[in-house]
Amino acid sequence: MLGNISLFVKKAAREAGLDEDAVYAVELAVDEACSNVIEHAYEAEGIGNIHCRCVVNDKGLLIEIRDTGKPFDPKLVPLADTTSDIWSRKPGGVGLFYMEKMMDEVQFEFTPQGNILRMVKKKPS
Repeated sequence: MLGNISLFVKKAAREAGLDEDAVYAVELAVDEACSNVIEHAYEAEGIGNIHCRCVVNDKGLLIEIRDTGKPFDPKLVPLADTTSDIWSRKPGGVGLFYMEKMMDEVQFEFTPQGNILRMVKKKPS
């Protein structure tokens, strides 16, 4: 499933006119987001859907990822440890950090129908 989403997003990013560095950033952010959905919202059971929608416009690319898994509140996630020695860090915990660094906008919404993540990557002006 992640491979299909990755190809879909990469194609949309190129259609939006993003350069290869930005395409890679979008691909990485979406991969992190979907991995988090699988691991946390669906608790690694592999049961559940991930819906990905891309909107290309003159400003860049909007990506919307929806799931119906366990609600997720990013405010409850501890900040990623990005300063200590890499070998002494606990695994995980950097997905949100990467998404926020790679994308221009990251917004979470929680509805009775599920979780919605919107990310924007703007074209350089």
